Amino acid sequence: MLNKKEIKGEIIDKDKFSFTTDNFIKEPLIFVIFGGGGDLAKRKLLPALYKLYYNDRLDCEFKIISAGLPELGTEQYNNFIEESIKNYNSNIFEKNIVKKFKKNIEFIGLDFEIEDDFNTLKDKIKSTADLMNISKPNVIYYLAVPPQFSETIINNLGKYNMQKIFNTRIVMEKPFGYDLKSAIKLNDKIQEVFNEEQIYRIDHYLGKETVQNILFFRFGNSIFEPLWNRSHIDHIQITVAESIGIGERGEFYEKNGVIRDIVQNHIMQLIALVTMEPPVIFDAEEIRDEKVKVFKSLKKMSDEEVGKNIVFGQYEEGEVEGKKVISYRNENKVDDKSTVTTFMAGKFEVNNWRWSGVPIYVRTGKRLPEKLTEIYIEFKQPPLKLFENKCDEIKSNGLLFSLQPEEKTSLELNMKLPGIGNLPYSVEMAFNYNEEFDTGLLPAYERLLIDCMKGDLTLFARRDGIEAMWENIEPILEIAEEIPHKYFPNYKAGSWGPSESQQLIQNDGRKWRLDSE
Repeated sequence: MLNKKEIKGEIIDKDKFSFTTDNFIKEPLIFVIFGGGGDLAKRKLLPALYKLYYNDRLDCEFKIISAGLPELGTEQYNNFIEESIKNYNSNIFEKNIVKKFKKNIEFIGLDFEIEDDFNTLKDKIKSTADLMNISKPNVIYYLAVPPQFSETIINNLGKYNMQKIFNTRIVMEKPFGYDLKSAIKLNDKIQEVFNEEQIYRIDHYLGKETVQNILFFRFGNSIFEPLWNRSHIDHIQITVAESIGIGERGEFYEKNGVIRDIVQNHIMQLIALVTMEPPVIFDAEEIRDEKVKVFKSLKKMSDEEVGKNIVFGQYEEGEVEGKKVISYRNENKVDDKSTVTTFMAGKFEVNNWRWSGVPIYVRTGKRLPEKLTEIYIEFKQPPLKLFENKCDEIKSNGLLFSLQPEEKTSLELNMKLPGIGNLPYSVEMAFNYNEEFDTGLLPAYERLLIDCMKGDLTLFARRDGIEAMWENIEPILEIAEEIPHKYFPNYKAGSWGPSESQQLIQNDGRKWRLDSE
């Protein structure tokens, strides 16, 4: 196979593939991490920023100000940074480069509840900008904090006009709100201080190459778009499975559960990407407009429909990957009679001309047999039995977008098995990112950080999108939170969830691409 490809008149060597200059940041930047000594900064942000620095994608003068409590001295925070990189980017840990990276970072003590601490932060940003010889610096505020601190931080930034005296953007992690009412309240609050164009509501799933490739696959290949509708597609499946339990997130999960954690954001976004109409141009606002139309077109469920179309679950003890694991109720910081959901399966419908009558089956959960995220699109069977009694053995054509652990797109086709007789044989045509491009792919957080630094809002949620997603999820949440104690736990760790989730799709004469059989 040729390893070189011509793109816009240039020969690209795929074995030495690297990103275009659009993926490199050249403007001076000050990156402020609220919660800089916390878990998210340690697991995601510092490793991601270091990797960008290591790969020379931060081709600019930059400073990182980490702010939070407890207050950490320079040596303590340097150790924190080193531990973070060793644990989450050990393959690129090089002492000399880490040493240079640390010179760009400073930790300052900041209590989110104390207004004067924000005046100190403002002065720190100004003095840092002076040392960089910048009069009005580009500043990104990243809220790597529990949701309950968001409003306080936003208020205090506004009190000292810190959204205007600098060129600023603010990044907010999910969950964005606890329900529709709180999401509206949080949106109102943040828009008292920041303009919508300054607000980056992050969902790391949207930073994955395969997720972005869904749009390119659909709108960049004319052979599929005519088939992308109710006339040719039988149904869609979305699975977001994790083999792990909740780990140390007991307190978070008791408040949120899998519906707020995964369904309200990740799964809603994936539904939108698969079913949205083509945007007029490939522009952030146009793409977000089309996604919001999908959220508003999702069929709203009554209580009776939720009972019929949604299955809830909570894992009990079992065996995952050959190891015995405890039940959810025995996890750390979990009520021993908890009715929090750790699994949900459901059937959704998009009520518009393109998708009317096409079911979208989704499922997500903890302690399932394996970790994977995939979107599977099954096309309708041929209308004629051309192969006599062998026709029933022919598999439907299926298109698979695998997001993790593999980043892969594949198409299942039917061919004739060699020999006498007409025996169907299913084959796969596949494209695997890691096999095609040996180097250069940006992991999700790095990609989203680059987009934020560039000012590209395409992969970030907009206010009306957030609120429309909550409108679809609230009726489901209300039913889930009324589940009696005796109903849970109802699936073994290591299984594909409650038996009712299998029945949900089987009642329609279909089955999950991956199931318990």
